[in-house]
Amino acid sequence: MVAVGTLLTLAVAALASLFMAWAIGAGSSGSTPFAPAVGANAISVMRAGFIVGLLGFSGAILQGANVTNAVGTELVGGVTLSVTAAVIALLTAAILVAIGVFAGYPIATAFTVTGAVVGVGLAMGGDPAWPKYQQIASLWVLTPFVGGGASYATARALRSERFSEAATVPVLAGIVGLLVANMEFAGLGADGSSASIARASAVDLAGVGFGESVWFVASMLFVGVVAGAVVTRWMRTDPVRGQRWFLLVLGGLVAFSAGGSQVGLAIGPLVPLLDAVAVPLPALLVGGGIGLLAGSWTGAPRMIKALAQDYSSLGPRRSIAAMIPSFAIAQTAVALGVPVSFNEIIVSAIIGSGFAAGGAGVSKRKMLYTVLAWIGSLVLAFGLGYGVFTLVSSVFPV
Repeated sequence: MVAVGTLLTLAVAALASLFMAWAIGAGSSGSTPFAPAVGANAISVMRAGFIVGLLGFSGAILQGANVTNAVGTELVGGVTLSVTAAVIALLTAAILVAIGVFAGYPIATAFTVTGAVVGVGLAMGGDPAWPKYQQIASLWVLTPFVGGGASYATARALRSERFSEAATVPVLAGIVGLLVANMEFAGLGADGSSASIARASAVDLAGVGFGESVWFVASMLFVGVVAGAVVTRWMRTDPVRGQRWFLLVLGGLVAFSAGGSQVGLAIGPLVPLLDAVAVPLPALLVGGGIGLLAGSWTGAPRMIKALAQDYSSLGPRRSIAAMIPSFAIAQTAVALGVPVSFNEIIVSAIIGSGFAAGGAGVSKRKMLYTVLAWIGSLVLAFGLGYGVFTLVSSVFPV
């Protein structure tokens, strides 16, 4: 039976996690997915905040397990986070993110949470998880170059007179369809585990004939062709409206992916504590998803406006170019179980598409401040997490 004091401490940890989830929903996961769509006047700020909240909640439940487990158990070796350590890490990161939300600057949530968790873990006497740090650092460093470069190339193709938008946009939709076919969802696997649409279909159809690999490829191509055909019809009916509809679909996919990744930043530190209260991980994911939803509905509109208007004056073509690589990077991070900053993903892609138009509307001063905020949030979160836990543990036994 759990002692009353332990339950009270766990309640404080849960409240800290809920606050963190709200801050994430108001910041990175709530603001970034539809910022390009708002910048292209495809959707209003308030409607974007409402929709992104619902999609982020769904993503948290269906795709949140990988990053949640990574944040909770893979960032520090040799120790298990205590309740006090989880509370300090969550409050440290949440306060920094909330400051960014109200100040109008996109603090990188993944940087703050990772820094805070590693800080308290090392303060507890844990060992650095160097292989995981290398994996995380590689994705963080590559994101601006891969995302920005792919966004730049896509925007150039859409602006080129050699390619017709009526053909280019459906081809891009087909590529997105291939990515969707490989998205993993909880419960699609034969044993109740996670699996992609293509993999689950291949397993079900393998008994009909041919091999599982053949059906896997066929399932991917089918989803890609359907996606391309739908967008082709949109473009033939009304090219301008077709681009905006496609952009809204992309925003929805990124919002869903944001929920699957960012919920782990809020509830990951609680994973080591689940055994004490026998709470299953799916229930924890639901709680984190509710926090994201609340943050998206109450705090995201301010950041949506800041990202959409301050970084680049976007049109539908540049916005599409920004969202496709963002979706691809987000799903890669979810599959690998790597905490990733959606602010970094989206901002890099927006800047890349902006430079494709000669750098129009891209604020270099804002870019510099943003990068400094990312680096500073990581260092500050680590220092505060380590220092506060060391101070608390010297006064109270933890």
